[in-house]
Amino acid sequence: MAQSPEEIKANEEALDKFKMDLFSLEDKVAIVTGGNTGLGQGYAVALAEAGADIFIPTFGKAEWEETRQMIEKRGHKVAFMDVDLTEKGIAEKVVAEAVKTFGHIDILINNAGMIKRNPILESKDEDWDRVININLNAVYHMSMAVSKVFAEQKSGKIINIGSMLSFQGGKFIPSYTASKHGVAGLTKAFASEMGAYNVQVNAIAPGYIKTANTAPIRADKARNQEILDRIPAGHWAEPSELMGVAVFLASPASNYVNGHILAVDGGYLVR
Repeated sequence: MAQSPEEIKANEEALDKFKMDLFSLEDKVAIVTGGNTGLGQGYAVALAEAGADIFIPTFGKAEWEETRQMIEKRGHKVAFMDVDLTEKGIAEKVVAEAVKTFGHIDILINNAGMIKRNPILESKDEDWDRVININLNAVYHMSMAVSKVFAEQKSGKIINIGSMLSFQGGKFIPSYTASKHGVAGLTKAFASEMGAYNVQVNAIAPGYIKTANTAPIRADKARNQEILDRIPAGHWAEPSELMGVAVFLASPASNYVNGHILAVDGGYLVR
């Protein structure tokens, strides 16, 4: 059925609302946990490139100055906080310090994490506890702390970091796999309730990325080839290939995306 002139005009006006400014993060403030190294550093720099000021809680002070230089040369501010995110009550202190420093917060990227590799029969209870505490418990507590702020201001973005191990079992990393399955569940649970407050909660599930964490796998020729044979793109990703996704999920362009686990994997999961 043909559209009336009024319907055509209304449709045009609706489409005209899309502008590239929807991807801008100007005047936004983002907390990026563990944003001083690795993929977290890439997320922090990406959000600064898009216009945000950055607050980075870290365990230790590694690469603070390098990260500061990368963010400040993009014309934006950065502040750091040396904390143990597994400490009881620390999430509320981190959020309070970020608000004190920048006046408000708009985005949380739950990036901080760790991995312990052992065959399952050789796994240690202390390794399980350490991995679950930072990879899952800290994600929950940080999400809870910012959600209270976001609910009051009726806006916000939470971006969790999952993994291919949010979908699979993996080898030699039961604690990591359990934690990343948990992150996927938390993402959906928070999205289900926080959507009513105009807060979007999503996760990035990186595929096989060239980082310090994956160096042992890449050094194993047989395992490395097994992985490459399954990736349609035919190569491991560079950290920069995740930066655009972080900006999208942090920006108004993704306002109707909620509860999604976005795999950035070169097609790994389709095979």
